[in-house]
Order: sequence, then C-alpha cells, then structure tokens
Amino acid sequence: MPDRISAEKRSRVMSCIRSKNTKPETTIRKLLWARGKRYRIHDKSIFGKPDLTNKAKKTAVFIDGCFWHGCVECYREPKSNVSFWRDKLSSNKARRIRVRENLIEGGWIVLEFWEHEVTQSPDKVISQICLFL
Repeated sequence: MPDRISAEKRSRVMSCIRSKNTKPETTIRKLLWARGKRYRIHDKSIFGKPDLTNKAKKTAVFIDGCFWHGCVECYREPKSNVSFWRDKLSSNKARRIRVRENLIEGGWIVLEFWEHEVTQSPDKVISQICLFL
C-alpha cells in the first residue's frame, strides 16, 4: 500500500512529535500530584533523565511510547524507510537497557510503563508507582 503522504510532509509530522511532556506523562503526573506524591520531571542530574524521579526514594519512572520503544502489543513497523526505523528502534531499546542497568547499579528502583498501559488503565499504573513513592 503506497504512502498517502509525501516524504516531506511525513518528515514534518514526525519532527513535531514531542519526547517530553507527552499526554501519557502528563496524565500520570496529574494523578500522582493529586494523591500527594511529589517528584521531579526530566531531572538532568540523573542518568537517562527519567520522566519522573524521587531522589529521596531513589525511584525513577519511565513512560515509553509504544511506537518509539517497540511495544510488542502495539508496534507496527513503518512501510517506508524500513532500515532507518529498525536502526532507530534498536538504538532506543539498547539505550533503555543501558539506562536501566546504570540506575539499578546505583541503587535506584526503575519502573517502566508503556503508553498503552497509561491510556488503558492509569489508576493501575498510579497504584504501582505509589507503592514506591
């Protein structure tokens, strides 16, 4: 099936996708704040700049986009520029493994959630995070 969007338009659309303050992230942040849980967002002093952190509890939370991190339930490989996307996804996964291992070695609790988990059952995700915050 041919792409219905030109390569230039596709590039423009993809470049507008945010890596920080995504809808799943803001949903979780609002729910945590409402429960009285406090955290920092994208703390540059912590390796890998987790989406949410609490230094006192040494807890790091990552909310991964299903497309950008290759969720086994949701990910569909693009039909164009396949080699680029395979390399991109591979490097994203490898980076996440490095970050996770580094934080765990440093004594951090690392919690990782998929975008679809947050959108389908945010209260379940919040409950799991609250156990550590």
